Amino acid sequence: MGLLQLNSQPSTLSSTKPMARKTKEDAEITRQRIIDAAREVFSTHGVSKTSLEKIAKHANVTRGAVYWHFENKAELSFAMREQVILPLFDRMDETLLVNNHNLDPLQRIENFLLATINVLNHDPATRQTYEIFMTKCEYVDEFSLVLEEILDNCSDIVKKLEQTYEEARQQNLVHLNHSPADLAMDTHLFFSGLLHMWVKDSDGTRFRDRAKSMIQTHLSLRRK
Repeated sequence: MGLLQLNSQPSTLSSTKPMARKTKEDAEITRQRIIDAAREVFSTHGVSKTSLEKIAKHANVTRGAVYWHFENKAELSFAMREQVILPLFDRMDETLLVNNHNLDPLQRIENFLLATINVLNHDPATRQTYEIFMTKCEYVDEFSLVLEEILDNCSDIVKKLEQTYEEARQQNLVHLNHSPADLAMDTHLFFSGLLHMWVKDSDGTRFRDRAKSMIQTHLSLRRK
């Protein structure tokens, strides 16, 4: 009897693991479906006019499923932004801070800005996310925390730009009377303004079609 119990135990354990893995995978699929639905509904109706119930209906899940994954719209927005911001910082580290192609620092900054525009042109999810947080979100109540995160991200971007401009200064590529900190902030504000106008230019005839040349001009003006 004892031998039969020992022989039967492994089969029970092995059948439990795939079931647990399947449950986790299903939960992740549902979570992503909710994020995708929220992005689409936010984009269409704006954040303030969108309820979690409306998101649940669009995702074809129960309201309880939404609340299981996200406490409120702000928490859902954090998850949505994370899917865009993390790849952005990965690209920034790879393009700005790691010189794998013997490019000078100013060229690396230009390449990073151009790559961001390229992603917006070709990735609808990223484009929608930028549009939402730039034009369809009010940063009040619980969304003040979202704004705080955005400002923290901006500070991180400026620091990495400053590092790259410092490298350019050491290579005598920029005028010595231009501090890396000032150049970094100027580039950040220029690009932030360009992105705001880019997302608003839905027909692509005012800013989107000129974004590449504007970025190239911006960097050329910094060269010594």
